[in-house]
Amino acid sequence: GAMFEDIRVAFQAGRTLKENFRLAQLEAVVRMLEEHECDFVDALGRDLHKPRFETVVSELILVKNEALHAINNLKKWMQPHPVERNLSTSLDECVVISEPLGVVFIMGTWCSPVQMCLVPLVGAIAAGNCAIIGPSECTAHTSDLLHRLIPFYLDNECFHVILAGTNDLPEVVELKFDHVLFSGNREEGSRIAQAAARTLTPVTLILGGKNPCYVDQHCDINTAAQRIAWACFQNAGQSLVAPDYILCHADVKARLVQALKCCLMQFYGSDPKESRSFGRMVNLEIFNRTRDMLWRSGKVAVGGQVIEAEKYIAPTILTEVSESDPIMQQEVFGPVLPFLTVDSVDDAITFINKQEKPLCVYAFSSNSKVTTRLMSETSSGSFCSNDCILQSMMVALPFGGVGASGMGSFHGRYSFDTFSHRKSCLLRGTRFECVTYLRYPPYEDRNLSLMAWASTLSQKSQGWCQIL
Repeated sequence: GAMFEDIRVAFQAGRTLKENFRLAQLEAVVRMLEEHECDFVDALGRDLHKPRFETVVSELILVKNEALHAINNLKKWMQPHPVERNLSTSLDECVVISEPLGVVFIMGTWCSPVQMCLVPLVGAIAAGNCAIIGPSECTAHTSDLLHRLIPFYLDNECFHVILAGTNDLPEVVELKFDHVLFSGNREEGSRIAQAAARTLTPVTLILGGKNPCYVDQHCDINTAAQRIAWACFQNAGQSLVAPDYILCHADVKARLVQALKCCLMQFYGSDPKESRSFGRMVNLEIFNRTRDMLWRSGKVAVGGQVIEAEKYIAPTILTEVSESDPIMQQEVFGPVLPFLTVDSVDDAITFINKQEKPLCVYAFSSNSKVTTRLMSETSSGSFCSNDCILQSMMVALPFGGVGASGMGSFHGRYSFDTFSHRKSCLLRGTRFECVTYLRYPPYEDRNLSLMAWASTLSQKSQGWCQIL
């Protein structure tokens, strides 16, 4: 309550409006990541057994790139955007200005706890907002680290980290923010959206979904296997964007499973639990959920070992999976990859379109007609052909969901727009009243026919009725 009042006051004081204030905060984010790389590596190592390499590449560098991109483009983003001149605007100046929304709330998911808190924060800062961050309680060490570090680097009045349990979040949302960005699962996302609706607060939701990965018989199986294995088993499969299941032809399946088996050997050795490159499940709840799905679905072709005391689940490939198996009913969030067979591209497209819209669709084929068909005939938050996950890491591409996988997007300019209100402004003087008077009562038929005539003229020149 009190903190919330203070941050509101800080926003109203107008400090975040200044370009140099925003730049200074963005530079501080970069400094924080550089000066505390070891601490982030350590925290994520404790929370997720995450290898240093993965932390640096998929969490820290990603946020740094976003911040540097915002720093380089801030001046351009903040400028009023003039509207194209035509007959209707020839007498007036029309501009669209981006103004900050106010105090925003950012809730990050435990799968990528730094990236999903700080990438949106970069956008919120760039757009001139105050922000409260609520990192996930599942990754406690990382949340504590953000809670400890942010006050040292960012303005203490404008930016806060709160450590709230998942169940308290809807109440926090009801404090009335100007925007809420949430990443995580559908059930929580739905609760957040309902809480936000009570105060008419706009939301951006980045929700998981079962991401399909189609593999065509015309593709380089070895390359496909490496890219799929990398995507499915990094962070022990705990990701919103990892492929959730493979759709392939029966004659590709055996070759692909064999190729994946070789990749797993290369990546993690004969016993992945000894590998320093393979993670662990975030907590026992997620461990149990994944293990139960694994035991009750399909047939283990590779992997399958579990050790509860270590929250360890081996990289696992399931074959003979049917649509009704538990693993096909919910998102996996673990290192388990089910295979389903389809007879053709058409079947794959039909299968994908029967499900809820996913966050990502992946397609591997050396035939561009096939990848183009999957891209245009299915609906998803994002699409990537012949690789996975990369589309969700690009500064230049908006990342977000559609339908059941969420709404709104962020990254780069799209984050700036998410946290801004684009206000339309018409700037006019009091000249030309000699023409304008036609619109005033008492209404005369003669005036109406003049105005109708003027509007047909201006339509021909792509304008609109100037006489108003």
